[in-house]
Amino acid sequence: MALGQIESVPSVLESAASGEIAEIYSDIRATLGTSVVNLVWRNLATIPGALQWTWSTVRPLYLGPAAVHAEAVRRTLSLPKVPRLSADTLTAAGIDRNALRDIRTILDSYHHTNALALVVLSALLEHYDPSVAEAVQGCDAARLSVQTELPALPPMATLSSEVRRLITELNEFGEDGAPFLIASMYRHLAYWPPYLAIVRTMLAPLHADGSLIALTRVACALGRAHGKVLSRQLEPPRPPPSMQELLASCRLFVEHPIARMTGICALIRDATPEMAAAARL
Repeated sequence: MALGQIESVPSVLESAASGEIAEIYSDIRATLGTSVVNLVWRNLATIPGALQWTWSTVRPLYLGPAAVHAEAVRRTLSLPKVPRLSADTLTAAGIDRNALRDIRTILDSYHHTNALALVVLSALLEHYDPSVAEAVQGCDAARLSVQTELPALPPMATLSSEVRRLITELNEFGEDGAPFLIASMYRHLAYWPPYLAIVRTMLAPLHADGSLIALTRVACALGRAHGKVLSRQLEPPRPPPSMQELLASCRLFVEHPIARMTGICALIRDATPEMAAAARL
């Protein structure tokens, strides 16, 4: 099984996965309702026993109580105000109806899976390293997972140097410690460089004034608070020898790209019109 050399951290690419790793990837996609396995899982697959143990431990949360807590995070998170993108703006940038549909699908998928990963992996961290976060309540209901087919995730090496630099800059927004972890969402949106350029213009002032870093910290704190509640329902099997390494990986992802993109994806999604609102495209 080859390790991916085109990721920001060691990973087992979906295309290179085989045996038990491939089976777990398939179950992750089916459980989360997405066609893509997020980088945190691909990274855990490089640590002996980590993917198997972590997924078997947190899978019951994904199938049960995590949904209402993830929805509570989405509803509670206070987003900075940004101008909504108009249909004319997108048309002028070459974003037609088909492109907008695909962009919204990507944003909706990450909006769904980011918050889930935030509360679920925070629950794991809370189980082994409890914080002082206060217990919170989940929502009364949460939207159901709908199977979503996303385009293939383009390797950074296949993108133009300008788009790679743009993604690298975007990835630094709202990040105060681990900008080397490239958020997959930006790579998915790289099919439409003009859209990424618009997003960069929208986010740059919020990064400059510290609003995005504050948003990341709030999202992380919310994740730990909801994770504390969920941690009571965990029944972990015997930890593998790689336990400390896998917890360090989960902590790195939770505190940086997952918390960061939980907020930023919600912000971008709110500013991007749905198809019905952009009927004249």
